[in-house]
Amino acid sequence: MSENALRAKILDALEGMAADHGIDIVDVQISGASKSPVVTVRIDHADEELPTITLDEIAEQSGWIGDAIDAIDPFAGSYSIEVSSPGMDRPLRKAHDFERFAGETVVLTTNAYEGRRKFTGTLDGIEGTTVSLTCDDGSFSFDLADIKSATIKPVYDFSGSAEKRG
Repeated sequence: MSENALRAKILDALEGMAADHGIDIVDVQISGASKSPVVTVRIDHADEELPTITLDEIAEQSGWIGDAIDAIDPFAGSYSIEVSSPGMDRPLRKAHDFERFAGETVVLTTNAYEGRRKFTGTLDGIEGTTVSLTCDDGSFSFDLADIKSATIKPVYDFSGSAEKRG
């Protein structure tokens, strides 16, 4: 089974159970060597009104996530499972994500489009399956199916984060 097919199988299994646990499956990644792959599952609260998921909440959710992946038995040998928060560079995968995070600066990678693949700009939102993005060099629209990856571009503000020492 290809890595993409395996990833889709894991996503389907987890998303089918996530609502019962009040969790949104943000993303699943498979990395590492084929002899000892790592399945990374990023989760967050399904309720958008709640703040970002905490480490204690992630620990509480890890059990059923591990059981669901183990039930699929995705690899012939051993593997590791990591469960984490979406992080500051949160992946955007579902249509709902592109609606929820409209107004954020995103980095979007797509199939070749007008001679380029990578776009950074303000996410305008989604209408149907068309994602709109405003970049410094204009506005662009992409079909959701043509987007290979999209993440929120983190903003790091170090001004005033530490007192001056003298």
